[in-house]
Amino acid sequence: MKNSNQYLAQQLKAARQGKKWSLDKTAEATGVSKAMLGQIERGESSPTLATLWKIAGGFNSSISSFIEPPPVEARGVSFRHAADLQQQPGDDQVLVAPLFPFDQRFGFEMLELTLLPHYQRISEPHEPGVTEHVIVVEGEMELLLEDKWQPLAQGEAIRFAADQQHGYRNLNSRAAVFHNLIHYSR
Repeated sequence: MKNSNQYLAQQLKAARQGKKWSLDKTAEATGVSKAMLGQIERGESSPTLATLWKIAGGFNSSISSFIEPPPVEARGVSFRHAADLQQQPGDDQVLVAPLFPFDQRFGFEMLELTLLPHYQRISEPHEPGVTEHVIVVEGEMELLLEDKWQPLAQGEAIRFAADQQHGYRNLNSRAAVFHNLIHYSR
Protein backbone atom coordinates (compact mmCIF):
# COMPACT_ATOMS: atom_id res chain seq x y z
CA MET A 1 0.00 0.00 0.00
CA LYS A 2 1.34 3.40 -0.98
CA ASN A 3 1.92 6.44 1.22
CA SER A 4 1.00 9.56 -0.68
CA ASN A 5 1.80 12.19 1.98
CA GLN A 6 4.68 13.74 0.02
CA TYR A 7 2.75 13.93 -3.25
CA LEU A 8 -0.25 15.42 -1.46
CA ALA A 9 2.01 17.94 0.32
CA GLN A 10 3.53 19.08 -2.98
CA GLN A 11 0.18 19.26 -4.78
CA LEU A 12 -1.55 21.18 -2.01
CA LYS A 13 1.26 23.71 -1.79
CA ALA A 14 1.39 24.10 -5.59
CA ALA A 15 -2.40 24.54 -5.84
CA ARG A 16 -2.39 27.10 -3.03
CA GLN A 17 0.51 29.04 -4.53
CA GLY A 18 -1.06 28.85 -7.99
CA LYS A 19 -4.10 30.68 -6.65
CA LYS A 20 -1.90 32.96 -4.53
CA TRP A 21 -3.84 31.90 -1.44
CA SER A 22 -2.59 32.17 2.10
CA LEU A 23 -3.20 29.30 4.50
CA ASP A 24 -6.03 31.41 5.97
CA LYS A 25 -7.70 31.81 2.57
CA THR A 26 -7.21 28.10 1.84
CA ALA A 27 -8.79 27.17 5.18
CA GLU A 28 -11.73 29.42 4.37
CA ALA A 29 -12.18 27.91 0.89
CA THR A 30 -11.83 24.27 1.95
CA GLY A 31 -13.28 24.16 5.46
CA VAL A 32 -10.05 22.52 6.65
CA SER A 33 -8.24 24.23 9.52
CA LYS A 34 -5.12 26.28 8.88
CA ALA A 35 -3.20 24.05 11.32
CA MET A 36 -4.23 20.87 9.48
CA LEU A 37 -3.38 22.39 6.08
CA GLY A 38 0.07 23.34 7.39
CA GLN A 39 0.63 19.80 8.69
CA ILE A 40 -0.44 18.33 5.34
CA GLU A 41 1.89 20.67 3.41
CA ARG A 42 4.79 19.65 5.63
CA GLY A 43 3.97 15.96 5.11
CA GLU A 44 3.27 15.54 8.83
CA SER A 45 -0.37 14.48 8.51
CA SER A 46 -2.24 11.87 6.51
CA PRO A 47 -5.74 13.33 6.13
CA THR A 48 -8.91 11.27 6.01
CA LEU A 49 -10.86 10.79 2.82
CA ALA A 50 -13.41 13.35 4.02
CA THR A 51 -10.63 15.93 4.47
CA LEU A 52 -9.21 15.14 1.03
CA TRP A 53 -12.67 15.74 -0.50
CA LYS A 54 -12.92 19.08 1.32
CA ILE A 55 -9.55 20.14 -0.07
CA ALA A 56 -10.44 19.06 -3.60
CA GLY A 57 -13.81 20.80 -3.37
CA GLY A 58 -12.25 24.02 -2.11
CA PHE A 59 -9.99 24.09 -5.15
CA ASN A 60 -12.80 22.98 -7.51
CA SER A 61 -10.59 20.03 -8.37
CA SER A 62 -10.71 16.24 -8.48
CA ILE A 63 -9.64 14.24 -5.45
CA SER A 64 -7.22 12.14 -7.51
CA SER A 65 -5.24 15.23 -8.52
CA PHE A 66 -4.10 15.44 -4.89
CA ILE A 67 -3.26 11.77 -4.35
CA GLU A 68 -1.75 10.40 -7.56
CA PRO A 69 0.16 11.86 -10.53
CA PRO A 70 -1.31 11.24 -13.99
CA PRO A 71 -0.30 7.84 -15.37
CA VAL A 72 2.43 7.55 -17.97
CA GLU A 73 0.99 6.53 -21.31
CA ALA A 74 2.69 4.67 -24.10
CA ARG A 75 1.02 5.39 -27.46
CA GLY A 76 -2.30 6.18 -25.76
CA VAL A 77 -2.29 3.08 -23.54
CA SER A 78 -2.19 3.23 -19.75
CA PHE A 79 -2.08 -0.01 -17.74
CA ARG A 80 -2.90 0.18 -14.03
CA HIS A 81 -3.32 -2.38 -11.24
CA ALA A 82 -5.43 -1.45 -8.20
CA ALA A 83 -3.24 -3.36 -5.72
CA ASP A 84 -0.22 -1.26 -6.76
CA LEU A 85 -2.14 2.00 -6.29
CA GLN A 86 -4.07 1.33 -3.09
CA GLN A 87 -3.81 3.90 -0.32
CA GLN A 88 -5.47 4.29 3.06
CA PRO A 89 -6.15 7.97 3.75
CA GLY A 90 -5.62 8.83 7.41
CA ASP A 91 -7.03 6.20 9.71
CA ASP A 92 -10.16 5.70 7.60
CA GLN A 93 -11.65 2.27 7.15
CA VAL A 94 -11.48 2.73 3.39
CA LEU A 95 -8.81 1.97 0.80
CA VAL A 96 -8.55 4.13 -2.33
CA ALA A 97 -6.88 3.17 -5.60
CA PRO A 98 -6.90 5.98 -8.20
CA LEU A 99 -7.14 3.72 -11.25
CA PHE A 100 -7.29 6.66 -13.62
CA PRO A 101 -6.61 10.04 -11.99
CA PHE A 102 -8.47 12.99 -13.43
CA ASP A 103 -7.50 13.84 -16.99
CA GLN A 104 -8.88 17.02 -18.58
CA ARG A 105 -9.10 15.26 -21.96
CA PHE A 106 -11.72 12.87 -20.64
CA GLY A 107 -13.35 14.91 -17.85
CA PHE A 108 -13.38 12.09 -15.30
CA GLU A 109 -11.45 10.16 -12.70
CA MET A 110 -11.95 6.50 -11.85
CA LEU A 111 -11.31 5.18 -8.38
CA GLU A 112 -11.50 1.75 -6.83
CA LEU A 113 -12.73 2.04 -3.25
CA THR A 114 -12.66 -0.75 -0.70
CA LEU A 115 -15.02 -0.20 2.20
CA LEU A 116 -13.70 -2.19 5.14
CA PRO A 117 -16.27 -3.82 7.45
CA HIS A 118 -18.64 -1.46 9.26
CA TYR A 119 -17.45 1.66 7.40
CA GLN A 120 -19.79 4.59 6.79
CA ARG A 121 -19.17 8.03 5.30
CA ILE A 122 -21.52 10.83 4.38
CA SER A 123 -20.21 12.94 1.49
CA GLU A 124 -21.00 16.59 1.08
CA PRO A 125 -22.43 17.62 -2.29
CA HIS A 126 -19.93 18.05 -5.11
CA GLU A 127 -20.02 20.97 -7.53
CA PRO A 128 -23.11 21.25 -9.76
CA GLY A 129 -22.85 18.98 -12.78
CA VAL A 130 -20.67 16.31 -11.13
CA THR A 131 -21.99 12.79 -11.80
CA GLU A 132 -20.88 9.60 -10.06
CA HIS A 133 -21.11 6.09 -11.49
CA VAL A 134 -20.82 3.36 -8.84
CA ILE A 135 -20.26 -0.28 -9.86
CA VAL A 136 -20.01 -2.90 -7.11
CA VAL A 137 -17.33 -5.45 -8.01
CA GLU A 138 -17.16 -7.42 -4.76
CA GLY A 139 -19.42 -7.82 -1.74
CA GLU A 140 -22.40 -5.68 -0.78
CA MET A 141 -22.71 -2.04 0.22
CA GLU A 142 -25.28 0.70 0.57
CA LEU A 143 -25.47 4.12 -1.07
CA LEU A 144 -27.28 7.05 0.54
CA LEU A 145 -29.34 9.07 -1.94
CA GLU A 146 -32.20 11.45 -1.11
CA ASP A 147 -32.01 10.43 2.58
CA LYS A 148 -32.54 6.73 1.81
CA TRP A 149 -29.96 3.94 1.93
CA GLN A 150 -30.03 1.94 -1.32
CA PRO A 151 -28.58 -1.61 -1.07
CA LEU A 152 -26.19 -2.59 -3.87
CA ALA A 153 -24.85 -6.09 -4.48
CA GLN A 154 -21.98 -7.37 -6.60
CA GLY A 155 -22.59 -6.58 -10.26
CA GLU A 156 -25.07 -3.78 -9.60
CA ALA A 157 -24.42 -0.24 -10.79
CA ILE A 158 -25.95 3.17 -10.23
CA ARG A 159 -25.39 6.64 -11.70
CA PHE A 160 -26.44 9.77 -9.81
CA ALA A 161 -26.03 13.52 -9.67
CA ALA A 162 -23.41 14.01 -6.97
CA ASP A 163 -24.30 17.65 -6.28
CA GLN A 164 -26.43 16.38 -3.40
CA GLN A 165 -25.48 14.87 -0.06
CA HIS A 166 -24.74 11.16 -0.51
CA GLY A 167 -23.03 8.41 1.43
CA TYR A 168 -21.42 5.01 1.33
CA ARG A 169 -21.55 2.28 3.93
CA ASN A 170 -20.68 -1.35 4.47
CA LEU A 171 -22.59 -2.95 7.32
CA ASN A 172 -21.08 -6.38 6.64
CA SER A 173 -18.15 -8.23 8.18
CA ARG A 174 -16.48 -8.55 4.74
CA ALA A 175 -15.00 -5.75 2.64
CA ALA A 176 -17.04 -4.26 -0.21
CA VAL A 177 -15.21 -3.10 -3.35
CA PHE A 178 -16.60 -0.73 -5.93
CA HIS A 179 -15.44 1.33 -8.87
CA ASN A 180 -16.43 4.98 -8.85
CA LEU A 181 -16.20 6.92 -12.08
CA ILE A 182 -16.64 10.61 -11.26
CA HIS A 183 -17.41 12.85 -14.22
CA TYR A 184 -16.84 16.61 -13.96
CA SER A 185 -18.94 18.74 -16.29
CA ARG A 186 -16.48 21.61 -16.70
